[in-house]
Amino acid sequence: MQEKLNIAVFVDYDNIEIGVKSTLRREFDVSLALEALKERGDIVAKFAYANWGRQEGATRQMAENAVQMVQRIPSPRGDKNGADINLALDALEMAFTHNHVNAFAVVSGDSDFIPLVNKLKEYGKTVFVVGGKAFTSTILQQNCHEFISYESLLDSPAGRRSSPPQPSQQQPQHQPAHQPQQQSGQQHQQQPHLGPREGPRERPQDRGERQPHQQQQRNRPAPLELTLAMPLVERALQVLERRGVQPQLGLLKSTMLQLDSTFSERAFGANSFSDFVEKMKKADLVNVTGGGGRYLIERKSSAPEKPQPKPEELLPLLRDVLEINRMEMENGVLSETLEGFVKDERPDFSITSYGFQEFAEFLNFAQDKLVVRIEPDEEKGLLVYLGAEFYPPAPPPHIEPTVEEEEDEVQPIVPGQPSLVDPNPPPLPDPPPMKRPRKASAPRKRPGSSGNVAEKPRRSSPAPRKKKS
Repeated sequence: MQEKLNIAVFVDYDNIEIGVKSTLRREFDVSLALEALKERGDIVAKFAYANWGRQEGATRQMAENAVQMVQRIPSPRGDKNGADINLALDALEMAFTHNHVNAFAVVSGDSDFIPLVNKLKEYGKTVFVVGGKAFTSTILQQNCHEFISYESLLDSPAGRRSSPPQPSQQQPQHQPAHQPQQQSGQQHQQQPHLGPREGPRERPQDRGERQPHQQQQRNRPAPLELTLAMPLVERALQVLERRGVQPQLGLLKSTMLQLDSTFSERAFGANSFSDFVEKMKKADLVNVTGGGGRYLIERKSSAPEKPQPKPEELLPLLRDVLEINRMEMENGVLSETLEGFVKDERPDFSITSYGFQEFAEFLNFAQDKLVVRIEPDEEKGLLVYLGAEFYPPAPPPHIEPTVEEEEDEVQPIVPGQPSLVDPNPPPLPDPPPMKRPRKASAPRKRPGSSGNVAEKPRRSSPAPRKKKS
């Protein structure tokens, strides 16, 4: 019997909020992530990290979902990774001190949490990651036990309930509801003529009212074809066949998640995994027997199909497009603009045939390959720049190698073999003793002398006196 999961949830609100707003044009709803995690186990702790003084609108939904808000006050110098460090330390402390917590959920798309995920897995904890496919690092998606995409949660019943009402199509988007109608025809005549690419000027207050509607009009991505999931399904069925176990629904899905933690049946238009299996059965992709929730899935012995294209095969095309539009890419372009560049280069381009629902998901994959650099912007959207691959580091300075003189190797001496070197050379004669040089004596000083080095010449002795006769 599978162990019951007690999940501790840690939300990096600053990261997930700007990611959802820039890629999906929506406001982050923490209740969607919590509802998805409740399907995996019991939530025993919920923490969210942000500078809540600047997130007044989000504090209400956190309080309604009983999420404990951890205040993060940035330092004067700015601590970009301050929330990441606090979240990682608290998660590790809970892993050490709360033995009953055996699962952790990180709601973020930041690749800085990869060491935390690996460390929690080392201690035997089950790790879930909740984030968007377009801004969550692919390395983080593949290293957790299960990745729950925020896009798939929008199709759930809770996601449909939380979706705000769409604006009416009869009312122009550039004209707010409270704007009064024109009272005279003269005012209509005074309006200047607009060209084919021009439109009526909007007031700042109109722009502020129109912005929420723009953020909510992002269409949900189209579901992927079921044939894209068949390589993973067949691989999981082969694993279960080698283990000698029956491929039931729950066991098949857990095996597929072990092989690919990014799998989600919602990406293929199914509300549940059983619905996903029913769709494959109707498409005549697998054999399904049994009923009442105890389905047995078997592979179909058919001819091998054409292999599906891999995401790596799109990178050469993206490199060519970036090089052609390098001047525009230096200042950054929107992801929609870059997608237009790609379609201009290859009109038959289809992102879904490579396993991506949206072009932004492919850009997120290309960012981990250092081909592009993505910066989410709350107002503009997803900005794309040239990656580090287009800015190689400067080569090191050329230093001419110094020629070292080769030392003669000492010839080994082998007994009984001729040698140029005498193995027993005669002792060298002792060197002759060296004579010590005499030290020059200092001139003596006569008493009473002034101490000068030069001395007065001595007087000659007087001649002997002659005796008087």
